[in-house]
This record gives sequence, structure tokens and C-alpha cells, in this order.
Amino acid sequence: MSGAPEGFTYRLRKNGDVEVLHHGRPAAVLRGAAAARFLIDVGSGDPQELMARITGNYKHGNERTAKKHPRNRRR
Repeated sequence: MSGAPEGFTYRLRKNGDVEVLHHGRPAAVLRGAAAARFLIDVGSGDPQELMARITGNYKHGNERTAKKHPRNRRR
């Protein structure tokens, strides 16, 4: 398990909004200046990490601790 974000895509709507999807389900909608900044930034860096940050699904810091929890040991 690499820990890198994956499964994010985005769609540009006709009205200029950007819809961020995670595994095909809507996760966030960016409008106006935020959408414009996103479209500029998505071409310059890692788009998966950028979309993970936008949706709030990014490096919580408890991944290693949760992996060792008894409930998750069988996974």
C-alpha cells in the first residue's frame, strides 16, 4: 500500500464549475475563482493529491495507527 491518493477524477460543467469525483461519486464542487485556480493547478502538479486536498481526504496522520487496530488486522 503506497498511501498515495487515487480514484479521483473531475468534470468541467457547462457553467464553469468543476465537480470533483471520488470513485465516480461527487465529492466537491468548485465555483468561480476556486474553479479557475484548480484548472491552473491541476496541470502543474499531481492531480490526485490536489483533488484529495480539496475534498479533505488527505493524510489524516492516523493511517499507520488504524492499520494496527485489532478490527483492521484481517484486511
